[in-house]
Amino acid sequence: MNWFSSKLYDPIMRHCEEACLRDWRRELLAQAEGTVVEVGAGTGANLEFYPDDVDEVILTEPAPHMRDQLLERVAQQPNPDRFTVDERLVEQLEPADGGFDTVVMTLVLCSVDEPREALQAVCSALKPEGKLIFLEHVASRRGGRHTAQRIVEPVWKVCAGNCHLTRRSGEAIEEVGFELKSMKREEMKTLIPFIRPSVRGIAVKK
Repeated sequence: MNWFSSKLYDPIMRHCEEACLRDWRRELLAQAEGTVVEVGAGTGANLEFYPDDVDEVILTEPAPHMRDQLLERVAQQPNPDRFTVDERLVEQLEPADGGFDTVVMTLVLCSVDEPREALQAVCSALKPEGKLIFLEHVASRRGGRHTAQRIVEPVWKVCAGNCHLTRRSGEAIEEVGFELKSMKREEMKTLIPFIRPSVRGIAVKK
């Protein structure tokens, strides 16, 4: 993601954050525990929602312009020392004691080149029974909207930092070795219709 699009990201998402995403993030991240790694932390929209009893959160963000904003946001937190910002990918990290307790992915799988490989890396990084917390926008189950997503996607990817509109992330999470403990489908409010379909929930490494 270039400098211009990274600067526009938060303003574009502001109304959606206020309408629904902040509440969803708060609900999901209340379940984070132990040593946490957040994959693709972006500009840090999740930071304020990590529970006080989570002592260590590693924030991975390979995009330099997003990472600069993330570092600024970390510095503004009341307890910045528990956050570590890392430019490496999750598969390049070396977790202690056999793996991380929790991995967090929010609005990430739409833009990675190989979502299955990314999820396999996350699964490998977790301890047995480790927890994946996820929130992703996905392909619509409505025929007309799904057709619109497929038509728009080639241009959208170029304009929106490799963001794909037709991925089925909930299904992909199950396919790589996770057990879904909860998953909810809901429309993200205020966004243009072909971005609204989303899934969120908790999965556990088998």
